[in-house]
Amino acid sequence: MKYTQVVFLALTLLMVTSCKSNTKQNSTADSKAVAQESAPEVIKLSPQELGTYETAYFASGCFWCVEAIFESVRGVKEAVSGYAGGIEDNPNYKIIGNGITRHAEAIEVYYDPEIISFTELVQVFFGSHDPTTLNQQGPDRGSQYRSIAFYKNEKEKNIIEGYIQVAREMDIYEGNPITTEVTKFEKFWKAEEYHQDYERKNPNNAYVRNVSVPRLNRFKENFGDFLKKDAH
Repeated sequence: MKYTQVVFLALTLLMVTSCKSNTKQNSTADSKAVAQESAPEVIKLSPQELGTYETAYFASGCFWCVEAIFESVRGVKEAVSGYAGGIEDNPNYKIIGNGITRHAEAIEVYYDPEIISFTELVQVFFGSHDPTTLNQQGPDRGSQYRSIAFYKNEKEKNIIEGYIQVAREMDIYEGNPITTEVTKFEKFWKAEEYHQDYERKNPNNAYVRNVSVPRLNRFKENFGDFLKKDAH
């Protein structure tokens, strides 16, 4: 494990705060669906273009927040909000929120490995949430908000587990156990369209203002070297 990786683990502590907003409602999708103002146009890559990049999968709380964080990272071409970690087919936001499935809100990250490595994406993952709060991130509570790092092969599994081991040995989280699940990736289900790029499209939404944007800004403050030039 490189020294710089250890430093970024330590920086995680600076970012762990308790969000005080309770404006995100878990019971209905409607509370998430109101656009406050038009978002600037963003050019999206086609499925064929995205297919030329590597993928990684993470869950660490509300996917609005997580998607925005990863899309600010250099080498990431796109992050997609969705569901993963369960065994049920065709999950949707309503049944996820009601705890009917074991899926969590997750993201699919398309990235260029020549610009950013999987190890660095794992650093982003741990550095942008609190992996010691079981089934919770900030004001959001429930198994759908649990922390999961998915792996597609043994190399990725070893990177994730190695990172966790170093954090434990250094007592980065001051005795608080890491609750992150290290799970073999099976299936990703894309979330409803109104969830995609939600933070960018709904800047005046109360949850976005009080929870999502502050979380993104904390990440940017501590991981400036990871950001795209236009994300500072």
